[in-house]
Amino acid sequence: MPISQNYRPEALHRTLGNDFFDEVEPAVFPKHVLRWRNDRAAARVGLAALTGEEWIAHFGRFEPLPDNLPRPLALRYHGHQFRSYNPDLGDGRGFLFAQLRDAIDGRLLDLGTKGSGKTPWSRQGDGRLTLKGGVRELLASELLEALGVDTSKTFSLIETGEALIRGDEPSPTRACVLTRLSHSHIRIGTFQRLSFLEDRAGIERLLAYCVDHYFPHLEAEPAARRPLAVLETVIARVARLASRYMVSGFVHGVLNSDNINITGESFDYGPWRFAPRWDANFTAAYFDQSGLYSFGRQPGALGWNLSRFAECLLPLVGLADAEKALDRYQDAVRAGFRAALLDRLGLRPAGDDADAALAKSVVDFLVASQAPFERFFFDWRGGLTSEARAAVSPEAAQYSGALFAPLRETLAAHEPAPGALDHGYFAGAAPCTLLIDEVEAIWDPIARDDDWGALEAKLEAIASVRAAYAGDDGDLP
Repeated sequence: MPISQNYRPEALHRTLGNDFFDEVEPAVFPKHVLRWRNDRAAARVGLAALTGEEWIAHFGRFEPLPDNLPRPLALRYHGHQFRSYNPDLGDGRGFLFAQLRDAIDGRLLDLGTKGSGKTPWSRQGDGRLTLKGGVRELLASELLEALGVDTSKTFSLIETGEALIRGDEPSPTRACVLTRLSHSHIRIGTFQRLSFLEDRAGIERLLAYCVDHYFPHLEAEPAARRPLAVLETVIARVARLASRYMVSGFVHGVLNSDNINITGESFDYGPWRFAPRWDANFTAAYFDQSGLYSFGRQPGALGWNLSRFAECLLPLVGLADAEKALDRYQDAVRAGFRAALLDRLGLRPAGDDADAALAKSVVDFLVASQAPFERFFFDWRGGLTSEARAAVSPEAAQYSGALFAPLRETLAAHEPAPGALDHGYFAGAAPCTLLIDEVEAIWDPIARDDDWGALEAKLEAIASVRAAYAGDDGDLP
């Protein structure tokens, strides 16, 4: 392969020791058809120059990248699944394939897989991923990134030529292997496993690894305080994730503790959805009959998982300090929500009281009016400077009555941020949305006619969202 100066390989996970993973062999697939490659992300890690054949060799057959992991690693972890503890988890249809450094900010990155074959943790599964599942993860990760949510990036999607039997969609169905790029695959469940095994030395080793490679700013802390500092940092990052979910109208669907990583990035998109309107009870998974992970309960669900993380660190942190750290979570979510809301609306902060009033009035209006979620943020980008745009919206009638008056008053206290409306996206007739019916409409021509046009068009639209909200060319954050 051509070596770029941006390619900076690492193989750090092996330094944790063999107890943290199992070496595995990737599945041998009957064919490889490249359906998506993320050249924006590849440029950041020095892999954009790979030919199509080289790309398939590394991300379809998983031939090792130069000076990287010689064999894939299926990571070990436990976790709570819908609040029930499961000690039989681990990477059952994926593995850590490679580690690299971001060429711009130097942060450590993982290339992990989904659908790459059986591992010791597959249980009764076949270790495969449906092509529809891969397409759905691609769509979710692209739009979440565009909306400013910290998320894994879909790096590669390769159709593999197998026919899979599934009980929740028409079978047999097509298969794929997906590679994702993330800043970490260390989960809350990774710590839970060590706690379950009463492996204090393992927890200390893992904490040291996290400080060294994910939280280097904590090296200035006294050694005795670092476990608490890690807990505080993870709480802050997960609080940011919770607030960004809410402002994006996103429902992850399965916020189990093995799906929450310590860098606060969203990943592993199964039954996700974007909410059409502000509905606290809106769920993504058909099997979430109690609404445990419904839209409005997501901050609480993430907070519950953070409490499980804190329990793992109690021998090193102490109950009183852990409780104080957890007590700050809700305030962090509220502050993060206000910041994310201002970002989405393209408004300057106007002070804590004014920003809090705006947040309350936005939620009150969306709940009472049931205005379309994405349409509202599109119409009122830039605040009251967008009154003329909002006046020709299909929802204009919602914006002229008494119900909108309190929100109009709080919007008046906020000035638009520089360049908030500069991108042509906001001059369009409608926002880019990704509701469940649209996802099905994208998949149907792929399944029926192998027609990828609708997916390509949607990804182009999402690229416009990314550029519009980033205020530049939409480079990866």
